Amino acid sequence: MDRSQIMGEGSIPRLLLKFSVPAIVGMLVNALYNVVDRIFIGLGVGPLGIAGVTVGFPIMIVQMAFGMLIGMGATALVSIRLGEKKKEEAERILGNAFSLLVLVSLALMAAGLIWLRPLLGLFGASPAILAQGHEYLSIILAGSVFMGVGFGMNGFIRAEGSPRMAMLTMVIGAALNTLLDPLFIFVFRMGVRGAAIATVISQAVSAAWVLGHFLGGRSLLKIRLANLRIRWRIMMGIVAIGFAPFAMQLAASVLNALLTRQLQHYGGDLAIAAMGIFFSLNMLILMPIFGINQGAQPLIGYNYGARRFDRVKQTLRLAIAAATAVVLGGFAVVELFPASLIRLFSRDSAELLAIGVTALRLGLAALPIVGFQIVAASYFQAVGKPRQAMLLMLSRQVLLLIPAILILPRFFGLRGIYYAVPLADLGSALLTGIWLARELRRLDRQHGEQATEVPQAAATAPAG
Repeated sequence: MDRSQIMGEGSIPRLLLKFSVPAIVGMLVNALYNVVDRIFIGLGVGPLGIAGVTVGFPIMIVQMAFGMLIGMGATALVSIRLGEKKKEEAERILGNAFSLLVLVSLALMAAGLIWLRPLLGLFGASPAILAQGHEYLSIILAGSVFMGVGFGMNGFIRAEGSPRMAMLTMVIGAALNTLLDPLFIFVFRMGVRGAAIATVISQAVSAAWVLGHFLGGRSLLKIRLANLRIRWRIMMGIVAIGFAPFAMQLAASVLNALLTRQLQHYGGDLAIAAMGIFFSLNMLILMPIFGINQGAQPLIGYNYGARRFDRVKQTLRLAIAAATAVVLGGFAVVELFPASLIRLFSRDSAELLAIGVTALRLGLAALPIVGFQIVAASYFQAVGKPRQAMLLMLSRQVLLLIPAILILPRFFGLRGIYYAVPLADLGSALLTGIWLARELRRLDRQHGEQATEVPQAAATAPAG
């Protein structure tokens, strides 16, 4: 069977496994950058080091947002052009994307370094953690080009049909970061500066790997000098497609900035450090869900287009079941061993341990339903309904969570911030469930109409 036949007739469980596993590995490896940094910073520098890194996280999210804007937008265009057998046009898009990533990264570096101290203060950095955050972020910003190129262009490797090579890009960077972090922090005693240098070196190696792929003989597409000149038409096409994930990342940056301000006001530096640990563990649990999403979306999209609604529903059910199994496992670990998880990041602060355990248990109280919400919301994107998908995705992280973070602490103090997270999860899951139930009823009606159309068509067909 060719690829189209496999998508339409192959075993759904096998296809979902085949498509999801590389994406899950890539997502987990990508998450390890921040998790490993925080673990070694916590052990080598202390809770204030974690807080300093956490308070600057909105800036790093903005970096990723621009990488998604250009990388994801251009990758979609490249995939379409390759499908149309327009290789030269695909290479022009690749060259334009590379130029845009370099220019935008340089602009972010300059603006970030100029405004870094005021921004950290705006995000809630106290004098005690401002120095740590400034020390870490100034080095991260100086390496913006490496992050932009490595992160933004890796999708092109996947688009030309080399998902394992794309996964290897992330594995190399994360493995190197894991090796360099303890070297710079513990051996060279460079503190948060060492963690930042390790991250930048790892990102530089990943960027070199990606560029080597497109400049060498292994790739289908090549970076050519003639294609580096930015063309308005191509740039606008990239921005139009990449704007949705860009907007969601910017919203996440605003949310993180607001959250650190509220944590500083109601809990101080240790509350920010505890939330940094919360983010790291939550990210590790959720990354496999996003990998399952990446595996399910092409299967759902293809079979929806082919009007194989039975296969659409089967894929959706399996993806939701797999995602729920992942979050239930994560929930069990968090509930059973919260103190042990906190001690991975810090072993000396009894106060951080107490705050962290509370943050984990309250903040992740609704974790068992999060897998359903994320997969079900992404279903609408897979079937070509981006407005519904964006609304449902934003409902969890922005539309419900931001008001809850602003209102609940007025009544419950620091605990109100932790209550806000499961409350937003419950609300968004309920909204998503209602919309999905309506959508599945519509699919059932269409499936029933198809079933009656076939025998009717056979009965009216001319004999002979």
